[in-house]
Amino acid sequence: MRLSNKRAMVEEDGHMRIVFVASAMPRRCGIATFTGDLVQAVKSADPTVRIRQVAIDEPNAARAYGPEVRWRVRQEDWRTYRDAALAINETSADIVNIQHEFGLYGLWHDGTYDDHLAVFLEHLEKPSVVTLHTVPPQPEPWTRETMRVASERTDLIVVMAHTAARLLRDVYGIAKEPVVIEHGMPAIEPHGRRRFKRQFGVEGRQIVSTFGLVDPRKGLEYVIEAMPEVIAAHPSTLYLIVGQTHPELLKKAGESYRNSLVEVAKGLGVSDHVKFVNEYLTQRQIVDYLLATDVYVTPYLDPNQITSGTLAYALGAGKAIVSTPYLHAREVLADGRGIIVPFRDASAVAAAVRRILSDPEEKRRLEQRAYEYGKQMAWPAIGRRVLVLMRDVLDARASGIIPSAEHPSAKPTDGIEIEQLART
Repeated sequence: MRLSNKRAMVEEDGHMRIVFVASAMPRRCGIATFTGDLVQAVKSADPTVRIRQVAIDEPNAARAYGPEVRWRVRQEDWRTYRDAALAINETSADIVNIQHEFGLYGLWHDGTYDDHLAVFLEHLEKPSVVTLHTVPPQPEPWTRETMRVASERTDLIVVMAHTAARLLRDVYGIAKEPVVIEHGMPAIEPHGRRRFKRQFGVEGRQIVSTFGLVDPRKGLEYVIEAMPEVIAAHPSTLYLIVGQTHPELLKKAGESYRNSLVEVAKGLGVSDHVKFVNEYLTQRQIVDYLLATDVYVTPYLDPNQITSGTLAYALGAGKAIVSTPYLHAREVLADGRGIIVPFRDASAVAAAVRRILSDPEEKRRLEQRAYEYGKQMAWPAIGRRVLVLMRDVLDARASGIIPSAEHPSAKPTDGIEIEQLART
């Protein structure tokens, strides 16, 4: 169905009109979940806001979206990005909010990533804000080009960590200073651990957990390998691995990684102390599992990981956290908000978990510090900050002042069709 370029997105009613560009639920990926939460947070901050979305589909995907998804593009086809931008230009949208992640806006070719964000921004005429979910510390030439384009062709850049802001300045040489808005998470009251343990049938056990899509980059085997040392001191301990296998990994390798984890547990004789919850969880289910948890572990293997939604959730739930020193963890777990252990070190994981379970006072201190830090990252607060930021960008455009991080308030197609979703 060809998109009519004469139809305004909404009526001229004075309400702010925002287009979000990202993957969208029910696509099972972290950016889709994040964007869905952000959209709800913005709508809660101002129910009069009018929102539409461009959904980025992987090749050969065919899924039904909700009513806010007006257009979808094929992530491998640069022409659909161009046509989406041209279509948005013809609507009454006030501003475009782009959620960027490498691997989402294009495809890999012979070790180089062809990022179609540049095509979209080249043709977009509306004010725009881009959130960079990943800022690689050791950039390839194509990575630098993506960041340059994002800086030059959008009104403002948002990153989720101060480390990312420093990388843009010091490594990429980008003069435009970004705004730091942390990864959002639900507003959680950190109570009811015993009740939720009963709910999951693990009453009386010490719960160590990791949640999220399962893939080899998570380093889950190192926590399993730590379990013999942990249960030697705390025999009731159970490690919950909560979440289904990453859909892209399933396509390529099936359940080989999960099966290897099962074999590791068997080989160490700890199968009764490791439980897999192989499901894609709702936000409520994730929170419930977190509230049942005594120690949360992120044993991730990529030292350059700049954001982690699961870590944000654990902070918000007020958990005692053990983590490897990837960039996001080093920043948010500083000042005694968690325990950092070396990469690929099962003995260090075991020592940290045992230390927490053996010392209720230290456990309580870690939980309190995590919760106090996490409160500022709750979705209601993030929604308000993002909404204010976008209004500031529009005010800056109207006044002709370049927006900045220090003072945000100062600051035809050739036949390729955009797939506009039919309304019922």
